[in-house]
Amino acid sequence: MRWVDLMTTRSLSQNFILLLLSASGVCAAQRPIPLDKTDRLDLRGVKAEIVEYRGRTALKLTEEPQSNDPGVAVLKNVTMRDGTIEVDVSGRPAAGAMEGARGFVGVAFRVSPDAKRFEYIYLRPTNGRAEDQVRRNHSVQYSSHPDYPWHRLRQEEPGKYETYVDLEAGVWTKMRIVVSGGTAKLYVHGSAQPTLVVNDLKLGSGSGDGGIALGIGPGTEAHFANLVISAIE
Repeated sequence: MRWVDLMTTRSLSQNFILLLLSASGVCAAQRPIPLDKTDRLDLRGVKAEIVEYRGRTALKLTEEPQSNDPGVAVLKNVTMRDGTIEVDVSGRPAAGAMEGARGFVGVAFRVSPDAKRFEYIYLRPTNGRAEDQVRRNHSVQYSSHPDYPWHRLRQEEPGKYETYVDLEAGVWTKMRIVVSGGTAKLYVHGSAQPTLVVNDLKLGSGSGDGGIALGIGPGTEAHFANLVISAIE
């Protein structure tokens, strides 16, 4: 069998496993990740504390003032190439945030060891029920740090890497991201159908294993709970 055929067979096998995972929520390498201690995190441009929020013990992230880091809390000793990331998130503009704050909250994956490169998908909670339809259409976003920020993707291919989903600021929202090769799919609110499909992850399908991080944007107060990672090995 040719090398290309081997790669194709492996890709089909992974997609089949991910299909089963989407249907059943079960994976051989399913791993709950406790979010009850901040020393399990490598903080880059964020402050972290453990709090009680809306009936749950949660990890709270806010901005580290005047930091040039991207605003992520990288999970120590956790890596994944392909698989599923599930987490409950809540994002809202922090007290005193600038007018453009949207409560940006999300997940980064395939994070490089120095946290200088990663793929990420995030929510803009205040956009979900905005009266402006164009702003609603920007409720969910994929980007790739540092070469493909949201504004570049929006300018070069409008509408391809963002979409609408119903969101409320400060309310618990379930995110599930399924990553396979060069593709990532985001499921919100436990839906069986993806809200966003990205078929050309900018770091490429050959980027290999990487870290997982919880991330926020400017002017955000965010909470995270119930994190489970299901890696395809």
